[in-house]
Amino acid sequence: MRQSAPPLKAGDLVGVVAASSAYDDLQPLAAGLELLRSWGLQANNQSIPVRRWGYLAGTDQERIADLQCQPSPALLACARGGWGAARLLEHPIPWNPGWLLGFSDVTALLLARQSAGLDGGIHGPLLSTLAAEPIWSQERLRALLFGEPLADLQGQSWGKGAAKGPLIAANLTVASHLLGSPHMPDLTGAILILEDVGELPYRLDRMLTHWRLTGTLQRLGGIGFGRFSGCEDDDQRPGFSWVEVLKERTCDLGIPVVGNLPVGHGPEGNAALPMGRPALLDGDHGLLRLL
Repeated sequence: MRQSAPPLKAGDLVGVVAASSAYDDLQPLAAGLELLRSWGLQANNQSIPVRRWGYLAGTDQERIADLQCQPSPALLACARGGWGAARLLEHPIPWNPGWLLGFSDVTALLLARQSAGLDGGIHGPLLSTLAAEPIWSQERLRALLFGEPLADLQGQSWGKGAAKGPLIAANLTVASHLLGSPHMPDLTGAILILEDVGELPYRLDRMLTHWRLTGTLQRLGGIGFGRFSGCEDDDQRPGFSWVEVLKERTCDLGIPVVGNLPVGHGPEGNAALPMGRPALLDGDHGLLRLL
């Protein structure tokens, strides 16, 4: 990493980034800012962008401007997911140092920023979901931002062995559409954690097969899976479950595989993960540890 994001301290400024879909309900975002203020950070409700351009939270240039606000906030918190962040990558983005928080559609920004060589990306709750996160998830994010140790994440052992490497977390669908672009960081030896929502098993199969055909999965140090909410096939035809698909497409790679990590969409909690930081994936014990 060329620039490291320093731990936050009381009084640091928070900026709001509306990079993806439009929103009408400002209450969840205001509640997220209130939680950040309780940690001693400076954030005001007037910083929430109120825009709409079709189904997006503003034009591309308006949404890019959120990433470049001055003075540069120590933390940029993304408002919501949906769609639209990848469109911004068609334009030059002079990334500011500091922290960038989000997941789901924000995967596009996190991966592009990582590819550009900056530390400070956090795959974690969106501003619109932060206040509804379980206490353990909120506290994990606070500890990460303020430079405190993080507990291991416990999942299930799907593939034996252990590996160390830079941690990359992503939404599978969004990341799949960055393969072959300059915005996908080098994943050689990486510990990749994937999650998704609302994708039927055959679509997960199709995406992971694409990753295999590009040779990307074969270059990983280890792979973990978070939550795949709403990914069951409901058409009553015989088929594979999403768990069966994930296992079949990865457990022959000869690398550690861990499933059921507490990461992704859903009320159970979305554990914050720092992009690019050294991590250990232990397939024997089904855990993910930051080093």
